[in-house]
Amino acid sequence: MSHDDYPRELERDATLKDGTKIHLRPIRPEDAPRLIDFYEHLSRHSAYQRFFSIMKRLPPDWARFLATVDYRTRLALVAERGPAPAPELVGVGRYEPTDDPDTVEVAFVVQDGLQGQGLGTLLLGCLLDAAEARGIHRFRAYVLADNCRMLDLLTRFTDIRERQLDAGVVSLLFERCADRPQARHG
Repeated sequence: MSHDDYPRELERDATLKDGTKIHLRPIRPEDAPRLIDFYEHLSRHSAYQRFFSIMKRLPPDWARFLATVDYRTRLALVAERGPAPAPELVGVGRYEPTDDPDTVEVAFVVQDGLQGQGLGTLLLGCLLDAAEARGIHRFRAYVLADNCRMLDLLTRFTDIRERQLDAGVVSLLFERCADRPQARHG
């Protein structure tokens, strides 16, 4: 993948509820080691809610796969905080293709210390904006039934079309709410 494909227009700065300044940008292949580090700093609970399993560490081949996207059918946004040479990764939102060509699967994870500060809402809005700019309007998420924060986020900010519970996992099919504002930039 050439750097010409890198969608620089998806980069933005934002301030969370607690005043934390973050930089949002599309993931790059060289972020793979940072994903491993990010995973190691998640609580077991947060890691389980994202991956539905407990791993001692994120396998390097997974990290490479997750960090290498085509920015169209597969896209991930990372949230960083701290000084430019080595900012800390604090959140990731992504979408991946599904068996249905009209629908992508979305997933999010936010560092424990920043949960509840609006980063999940920001990642969701920016990811839906990016997907819709690429012609994608239907989304699926698999969320553990006890992950109230994520279920609440999706219920408040999207239009749920279908909800199924199977073995403790809620499958949601959703679209962006027609009356919801787009993600705020700035």
